This record gives sequence, C-alpha cells and structure tokens, in this order.
Amino acid sequence: MDRRTFIWQGSLAAAGLAFRTRVPATPATAEASLYALFQHPPAAYRPFVRWWWNGNRVECDELARELRLLQQAGIGGVEINPVKFPANTPDLGIKAIPWLSPGWMDLVRFACTEARQLGLACDLIVGSGWPFGGEFLAENERAQGVVVGTKKLQGPLDYEVSVYELCREADPTISSPFPGRKMDVLSVLLVPAWINRLEEATDLSAQVPSGTIKCRIPEGKYVLYALVRVQGFMEVIQGAPGAAGPVLDHYNEAAVRKYLDRMSGTLTARLGPLSQHFRSLFTDSLELEGANWCADLAAEFRRRRGYDLEPWLPFILFRITAMGNTWVYDHGAEFGPAFGERIRRMRYDFERTKAELIHERFLLPFVRWCRQNGLLARMQAYGRGYFPLEGSLAPDIPEGETWIRPGLGAEMSEDDYRQGRAYTMVNKLVSSAARLEGKKRVSSEELTNIHSVFNETLELMKVAGDQGILSGTNHPVFHGFNYAPPQAPFPGWVLYGTYLSERNPWWPYFPLFTAYRSRLSAVLQQAEPFADMAVLPATADLWSRYGAQNDPFPGLMDPPWQTLVWEAIHRNGSACDFISEGVIAQSVIRDGYLRYGPRRYHTVFLLQVESLEPAAAARLAELVAAGGRVCCIGAFPDKAPGWSNHLQRDGEVVEAVARMQAIPRRCLLLPPPGKDVTAWYKGVQEQHGLAPYVRLDAPDPFVSQARYRVGATELLLFMNSSTREGRHLVITPEPEMIAGKQAWLWDPETGTRGRLPPDASSFTLDLGPAELKLLVFDKERRGPLYRPVPKGGAQAIQPLLPWSVTGRHTNGTVISGAFAELKDLKEVEEWTRFAGTVTYRASFELPAEGRQEWLNLGRVFGVSEVWVNGQPAGTKWYGHRIFDVKKMLRPGQNFLEIKIVTTLGNYLKSLTGDPVARFWTNEGRAVQPLQSQGLVGPVTIY
Repeated sequence: MDRRTFIWQGSLAAAGLAFRTRVPATPATAEASLYALFQHPPAAYRPFVRWWWNGNRVECDELARELRLLQQAGIGGVEINPVKFPANTPDLGIKAIPWLSPGWMDLVRFACTEARQLGLACDLIVGSGWPFGGEFLAENERAQGVVVGTKKLQGPLDYEVSVYELCREADPTISSPFPGRKMDVLSVLLVPAWINRLEEATDLSAQVPSGTIKCRIPEGKYVLYALVRVQGFMEVIQGAPGAAGPVLDHYNEAAVRKYLDRMSGTLTARLGPLSQHFRSLFTDSLELEGANWCADLAAEFRRRRGYDLEPWLPFILFRITAMGNTWVYDHGAEFGPAFGERIRRMRYDFERTKAELIHERFLLPFVRWCRQNGLLARMQAYGRGYFPLEGSLAPDIPEGETWIRPGLGAEMSEDDYRQGRAYTMVNKLVSSAARLEGKKRVSSEELTNIHSVFNETLELMKVAGDQGILSGTNHPVFHGFNYAPPQAPFPGWVLYGTYLSERNPWWPYFPLFTAYRSRLSAVLQQAEPFADMAVLPATADLWSRYGAQNDPFPGLMDPPWQTLVWEAIHRNGSACDFISEGVIAQSVIRDGYLRYGPRRYHTVFLLQVESLEPAAAARLAELVAAGGRVCCIGAFPDKAPGWSNHLQRDGEVVEAVARMQAIPRRCLLLPPPGKDVTAWYKGVQEQHGLAPYVRLDAPDPFVSQARYRVGATELLLFMNSSTREGRHLVITPEPEMIAGKQAWLWDPETGTRGRLPPDASSFTLDLGPAELKLLVFDKERRGPLYRPVPKGGAQAIQPLLPWSVTGRHTNGTVISGAFAELKDLKEVEEWTRFAGTVTYRASFELPAEGRQEWLNLGRVFGVSEVWVNGQPAGTKWYGHRIFDVKKMLRPGQNFLEIKIVTTLGNYLKSLTGDPVARFWTNEGRAVQPLQSQGLVGPVTIY
C-alpha cells in the first residue's frame, strides 16, 4: 500500500505503538445499578481542579488546608501544576522552591499523601506552563523555527540592507519569545512582485556572510525575501522556577526522551514508583507559536515527500504572530496560477511532515513514557501544526477545552463561532477521537476564563459545563484553583480565573455544582454516545491555502461554518462524530456502514472538501456502492493534496468521485449553509430523508441534545444554553428507542428521578433557563411519578412595608436600606460596588381561601436561598427561581426572607488602586462593564 495514502499510519508502525489501546473508565461496582451510581457517585467521578502552585511558593500546612477545602467542596482530584508567580502580587516572603529540586519533590510527596488520605487523586503536569521546557536545555534541544521576512520594493533602485535588519524584519511577533534566541539568515531572494516560476528569483544568499545585502532593483515592483532560522524560538509560557526558559524541541525525539526521562528518573529516585502517587501525567496544548523546524527536517521532508523543500520554503511560509496565528497573507509576491497551485500543494506537504514528526517524536514517546511509569497519559493533543483529530487517538485520557467567553448564555452567533459557546472547536474532534478508540473518559480543561474573571456565576459555569458535555467531554478539570495562603491580601494570588476560592461569596454553594457534575460524569462515563453520521472537515485544503492554524482558537475557519454543521445536526435530533481521511482509509465497509473500531456511520458529510486522499476517496466510493451516503457540501472533491505524483493521484480521486456520482441518490451535492445553519440542516434532513432518532417540534439555536446508551438503556440529554429564557419542547423519539421501556426524568441536581406517562410516544419538556434534562428509557417501572412545577396565574406579592434589605459585604462591612420596589443593584448608587450576601425581608397577607403553593422570585442575579415563616424553602442557583412553599404558607400575615449571593466583579472594579483587581476588571481585554446583581423580581405567588 502506498505510504502517502495515510497521514499517520507509518508513524504507528515506526513507533511500535498501536492507537487501539483501551483504557476503560472507572466501572460501576457489579452490584450497583446505573441509577445507584447516579445517586451517589464515587470520588472518581467528581470534578478535578488544576491546582496552580503559584511560583512554587508553597508550604506543607497550606497544601494540606487547600486539599481539605477542595475535598469538602466535592472535588475528586487535583492536577499539580507549577506556574509562574502572578505579577503585581506580594509574595509574603515565601521562598520559591525550584521544580524537581529535593525540596519541591518533598512537597509533591506530601501533597500526594495528604490527597490520598482524603480520597483525592493526583495528576501531575509535565514540566511547567506550556509548552514545557526549561533553563537546563542544551542549545540543540530548544525549539527552532524558520520564518520569513519580506520587503516590498519599487525599482529602479540601488538597494542596500543589513542582515541585522532582515532578521529584525523576520523576527516573529509571538507572545512568548525567548530572550536568548539566536537568528541566522538561510537565504535571501529577490523576486518580481508577480512570480510564475522559481527561476525568476535572484539568489542573493552569497552576500549574507558580509553582513550586508546589496542589489540593483530593476524597474517595476519586486519583493525581497529573507528566510531566517530562529534557534531557541520561544520560552515557556508561565513557566515556574526550574522549568522556565526555552521551550523543548518537540521535533527532536532524543531531546524529548531525555527531558521526560530526566523528570521521571529524578522523581522516582526521591519518591519511589510514580504510580503510587499519581493517576496520570499531563501535557497541556501544543501551542508552539510557529516553531516548525529541527536539524533533520529538510532531510525528512525529502525522504517522505520525494523532493527538496528549501528552494520553495520562502513562498510556502506566512508571517506569524501571537500564538503562531497567521493573519497577513499579502506580505510577499503574488503568484501566477500554476506557481500558486504548486506552492499550495507543497505547503500541505510541509504541514503534513511537521505533524508526522510531532506525532512520531513527541506524542507517541510521551504516551509510551507514561505507560512505562505505570501511569495514564492525559493530553491536550492539539496546537499549531498538528493533526486536529489523530492526536487524540493515542492518549489514555484525551482532553479538550471549555471556556467562559463573551456571549455565553445570551447569544449563539453564526458570524463568530466563539461567541456564545463554551466548548472550543477542538472539543468535538477530541471526543470523536476518543469514541473511535472506544474510550469512555474524555476530560476537559473547563471554565477557563480570561474575559469575565470575578463575574462568573454558578449558573454561567453550569451552562459552560453543560455545553462541554454536549461536545462530548465528561470528565471536567476545572481551571482552576490558585494556591493562595489566607494571609495574602484580597483577592489572593490569582494567576487565572475562574475564581475558585473560599473568598468567593458563592463558595459555600459550590458543592451544589460539583455534585451536579459528578452525577452526570458518573453516568456518561459508563455510556456509549450514539452517532450514525460522520463529518469530514477540509483540513488538507485549509493547510494548503493558509497553513495549519493554532487550535483551539484558529486564526480563521475554512469554511467559516465548519463547526456550525455538527451543532445543526444535533439540534435537529441526530448525532455525529468528526473523522479524518486517515480514519476513512482505515475503515471497513459492511452492511452499508463505514466502520472504524466501535463506531459506524451510514452518512458522511464532506465540508467543502476539494482535496481528498485517494485511499479515502476510494473508501467513500465503496460506502456509496454498499448503500451508504456521502453528502458533499459546497463542492465535490476533485484532487488529492500534496505535490509528488499529483497528476496520477488527482486522477484517482476524480475516478472515485465519479463512481459515487453514478449513484446520485446516495451521493449528494448540497449548497453551503446560509445564515441559519440549524434551519439549513432541517431542510436537508427533510429533503433527503435523513431521519433523526428524535424529532424536535421546533429546533432552536439555544437547544441541543445528545444520545447515549448503556446496554439496553437509552439516554437523551436536552439542554438550554440561554440564561435568559426558557424553552418548551415536544420531542418524539424513534419507536425502537422506547419500545417496551419506561421513560424517566433523572435530576442530576438532586439525584432523584420521576416516571413519565407510560406508553407515550411523545414527551413535553419545559427547559428553564440554563437547564439540562436527562431523559432515560429503561425496563424499570416502579418509582414516583414525575411532577413538574405547575403553571398558573401568578399574583405579585404586595409587601405590607417596603422591602428591608441588608447587605453583608465581602470586605466585612454591612449596608442596609429599604426598597419600595425591587431594583437591579448595579442601578442603585450605594449598592453599585457591592459584593457579598444581600438579604431581602418582607411580610405579606394571604386570604384564608385559595391554595397558593409556589413562590417565584422572578429575575435573579446570583444564588438564591429562601425562608418562609422561618422555614427553609431551599436554594436555587440557576434557571427559574421557583420554590415549593405550600407547607409553609398560612392565612394572614406571612414573613419572607430571601438571600441573594452576588459575584465579586463590581466590587473589584472599584479597587482601582489594587493592581490585581485592576488587571482583571479594568485593563486590556478584561475591561468589564458593571454586572447586574441581586433580586429584580417580580416576586409572585401562585
């Protein structure tokens, strides 16, 4: 078989490590039912936290205190993560302990021992910050990059420029440059501003040793290209003492192995077997900022691709900026059609070669090293210049990212895929890879937050987590918990948000959130997510045109609606996985399905794919011939990616696509989606008979679903991402899902369940704001009926006197007042900068007749807790704030007390003299408007 057929197959054989390594999720005990596991999830299913050891300024007593604090809050494990000490923060004179020093390792051992006694698991990040490296790296072990600088010139002109100036022009504006980087010019070319052939370039490289380039620019427009190598390309982002400095060369397997073995050998010599202390070793995302070179890359390129790279490299490269993103595409000459096509094909070959080398020389050695030490490999296997799906096939616990970002809970933009979405674009790729390999545990760096730190509510965190579940993750690692001694001035040591801290006013209620997430994780880590459709992104075309992007936040998406298609499929009652050309090529066709591992797909969507590997095209043609379906959105593939032997390979693709087109009812060309992708897919679904497994009466951008199976038990998750409005749904599952089964609603907040009407074929769901419902179909028929909160005419409460309001500020002060009517506290001058707990008190009259049973607080900003006539009515931290009060009300006068717990952001904005508060609320991208706070109402009873 031609090795060019596969993107990574040869890497596996060379490494001697198969992708198909199953690591099961923590199983339920034999005697426990799924529902019992849901009711009382063991610690293994509780959320973890990323535990930042800020500057490695840590001490045993505080480590023990924080572990107890986390265990009491419902956390199940910690990821020990040493990082740089936060700027503008007093260190209290606490000594920094360098990474891997004997003192640091003793602290690690102490933390692991304390955690084990508390029933907590420990993970450990490799190195510090990301990507990992260290001050101790030899020069040839440091990340390298080859970058391009250009100068546009107008002749006739006698031109002179120093080599220093060319290096300065090429020096990339990345976010974390290493101060000790060294630069040397590899080549200098003068080319016409419109170039058709390589021979039109004039090579001036011989002048480089002189330190000056001199040339005569002919009449017309020209571009001077300088190809520059940067040794020590970048430094570790947020590196802690002992593991800061230059980043490791991820393309150098010897350097990678040396680094990893140095870490494990040093730890083992001090601690003993690492498996006695840790669950897994963790690698953060491969945000290499454009590092793209190693000593033998040119030779490897020639061996793998069959031609020389260097003459073409100046034209292949784009200018890179922060995090390695490419933003500017007109920095150099314009290409004639044939020359441009050749460069695009070669650019793909370059990106593919880089990705293969990272896979073979970094990822697989990391996974193998973890297992040699008896530990699981947990990894964010994505970044710039790596396979977006294949990387997550190998790690035992693949991990994505879920952020609290602008618009979350309020919008679902189709112009910017980031707006309104907590899951990043990699999550569906990561979770799809896990499912392809039969892995049931998919972790997520969850609640990452740089936009609204100190303003996150438990409700917003719930929406973010629920969206992460929708994208396929089920093991949250909260981002994060800052090591911060109590004596540190408020708000403590804060490197990143979300602000998980006992100093946060809502911290006493945080266990409600962790219990909710634990129940869902316990169930979903037993379950197999359903998907009978697959989506193939146009990765080869993207790499060819623009180069590999920086995942999980690519500078551009091509096509721009790529992530919106899988969302639309789920919103319309079906489910899908992402796949890759390599997965397609390794699949088998049977019974009209494309099958890979435990997954099978009857329909494959190609997202404006123009370039397709011949082996993948041939397999799709087999699928169509066998009764499956291929839906090409926007274009039929008409070529193969890459340069070598491209005419023959193009012909193979065209021939395979022609075989598909010969069966037009199963090979469809669909128009690209317009603005409303959800409605677009509903039209595709209806026109082409793509029957969903559950029909939703009114698909909605804020409402989505996912289907899971545990044996014969079927589970449907429905979630509403809006924090402002509820949604009313009528759903109709396909008959075979529910035949002979009882329908239940399981409540992940309380661990209870209620029976729905038996033998029903459709079900009505009322999803409140930020609400998720878990619908379960099983054989159990005994249990209480589900009793929804009834709807009816509500009567506004008329207090006998104005509302009495008392605020206990987080700074220790107390403020009080009286409100004739309820208002948003940010609009009331003396309350604008308040943070803490606000207690509203009122009395009201009820007539002897009538059956008032429910209290609705109306609009609430914060956690709400209610007492009626001195009796607790409960706590609500998201969604509708409706309380069952029928046993508490009495005819005549009643007394109502409502406690609202706010966020900290408005208060932090007022601390303009505090550099930490100012940085997170009033500077740069963290400039935050005042947030709504308190009880707005109207408060009604019915």
